[in-house]
Amino acid sequence: MNRNPRPDRATHRPSRLVTPQRFPRLFPRLLALPFALLAGCTSPPAYVRPDVAVPAAYKEQPPQGWQAARPADLHRSAWWTVFGDSGLDALIADVDAGNQDLRRAEALLRQARAATDAARASLYPSISGGAAASRAHQAGSTFSAFSLDVAAGWELDLWGRVRSSVAAAEAAASASEADLAAARLSLQAQLAQSYHQLRIADAQRKLLGETVESYQRSLELTRNRLAAGVATRADVAQAESQLKGAEAQRLEVGIARAQLEHAIALLTGRAPSALALAEAPMPAEVPAVPAGVPSQLLERRPDIAAAERRVAAANAQIGVARAAYFPTLTLSADGGFRSNRLGELLSLPNRFWSLGPSLAAALFDGGARAAASAQAAAAYDATVAAYRQAVLTAFGEVEDNLVALSVLADQERVQREALAAARTALEIATLQYKAGTVSYLNVIVAQTAVLQSERAVLDLRGRRLTATVALIKATGGGW
Repeated sequence: MNRNPRPDRATHRPSRLVTPQRFPRLFPRLLALPFALLAGCTSPPAYVRPDVAVPAAYKEQPPQGWQAARPADLHRSAWWTVFGDSGLDALIADVDAGNQDLRRAEALLRQARAATDAARASLYPSISGGAAASRAHQAGSTFSAFSLDVAAGWELDLWGRVRSSVAAAEAAASASEADLAAARLSLQAQLAQSYHQLRIADAQRKLLGETVESYQRSLELTRNRLAAGVATRADVAQAESQLKGAEAQRLEVGIARAQLEHAIALLTGRAPSALALAEAPMPAEVPAVPAGVPSQLLERRPDIAAAERRVAAANAQIGVARAAYFPTLTLSADGGFRSNRLGELLSLPNRFWSLGPSLAAALFDGGARAAASAQAAAAYDATVAAYRQAVLTAFGEVEDNLVALSVLADQERVQREALAAARTALEIATLQYKAGTVSYLNVIVAQTAVLQSERAVLDLRGRRLTATVALIKATGGGW
């Protein structure tokens, strides 16, 4: 017979009843349980980048053989080096150093990053300290009061309000960083276009200078023929009029060149009087620019990146608005010394302390929280629309510049053929005039046609350079 029967386990199992001794330990858990169940309802919606219909290829994409340039030339940050102009390289470096719009964008980025740090600080407890001394008179007696205390407080982020605020601030800072990249790219492109137009103006001035010299020789020829009795005074007057017209055109180009030089000075952070650019030849060739595929725009263009980050920030703000429906739970602690005598302030009997949680909730707000939630949702929808519009605008800009480059290249080729024909006609008219078979008017008409064709060729070259820079910008540059 078993003298020591195994006791029934049920009779010796520790009791799990909530006893008065265990209640203080279980109370905080019981209090937090409903909050934990509700916390999942306050978080913002899971963020997903808004979908945009992206075409497989550009409508105006030229044949594959057109993409002769090396893509690596454009994927670097210094995209402007594809033009091979050291003067342009130096000026764009000055944009980073001195442009005030760029300084403003950089300051806004620092401001956004500081706002992120401020939002993130709310995740941690705050500690403050203070000391006070006073002298008071009441009911016929005068007394002093001294205190020295330290206080700490911590808002428990049960509903994710602080986390959502941090996420919104981080997304806004990322948007500001993309804004800075977009501003830099825009200023660089603006300077490159102004610089190329200035070089076209140099070529126009050179052309008109050579034209003036040619017209002066024609005027001398006509005067000599007048002296020989084989020309009329009308021929001389027409030659003089043509010469003065060419001189006036050269002066007009000088105005445009000066204004372009002033614009470049402002872009580089200088006063117009502080910059003088010597005349130089225009680029010999227009570099080919590979546009890539449409989907790359979503990754390369900084303005699209900025719009997408603002969508993320608006999504996080929905979580902030939802959290406002729930109470805030704060843990606070305070401790220190208080005494009527300064010498006894730090004595043990004069110490005090307090520690405990506090719960606060808005019971009625007249619909303010509902309005804030609706506002956050509407703001999110607005940023989604802005993002999609930014993508569509980018596609449009690429298509516009692709077709512009294609058509302008053909147009310049045809215009050069027209120039060659005009030069041939001028040679024939000049020989006929010297032979006395035609009037000087035929020579003037032929000379005017040559000048117009030469200026048209230069104008088309400038437009091609401008469109090339615009396409580089539209495809994201080197960002």
